[in-house]
Amino acid sequence: MTTKQRQSTNQPLLAAAGGRERTMRAAYELFSRGGTRTVGVDAVVARAAVAKMTLYRHFPSKEDLVLAFLERREQLWTREWLAAEVVRRESVPTARLLAIFDVFSDWFQTPEFEGCTFIQVLLEYTDVTNPVRVATVANLENIRGFLRELAEDAGIADTDSFARQWHILMKGSIISALEGDSQAAMRAKEMGTLVLRHRGIKLDTAVS
Repeated sequence: MTTKQRQSTNQPLLAAAGGRERTMRAAYELFSRGGTRTVGVDAVVARAAVAKMTLYRHFPSKEDLVLAFLERREQLWTREWLAAEVVRRESVPTARLLAIFDVFSDWFQTPEFEGCTFIQVLLEYTDVTNPVRVATVANLENIRGFLRELAEDAGIADTDSFARQWHILMKGSIISALEGDSQAAMRAKEMGTLVLRHRGIKLDTAVS
């Protein structure tokens, strides 16, 4: 299930949702596709079918809305989709690391593939002190936290260094997929296999 599909669950209930939830859902869809800088509050208000006063009652500024969007993105994309799907697909720790690219491969083939929101926001907010950029850096670090957990379970030494290497492969595959490389995830998986072997990790039960 994609994050868009997950957010669209229980449509009858969501149709009756309050102004905050309608605003949040509209912002999620628009920001995920169009970026947070180019999409204005007027577009969010129109998509949510709420008054601008309603938006500002729940989100005093656009920055507050973007921060709420990032929080939801982490919940839906990082936790409920990526981490949950990897754990669901595989039980062996090393296999779970490689399964990330299987999950990505499926994602890259869907019409809902919109790239990495966190990378996009980093490009949009260059001031390292900006709260939105700070939150985005934290979101990316939380992904590496998940990778460190998998690495520790797999018996990999220096889990922080490994997580950074693996994250580079993940982010690189997303960018390549946006360029049009439909096999980007599988290429990253091949490189990941080399990284694991270089670290002396046995792959007998991890590579299909």
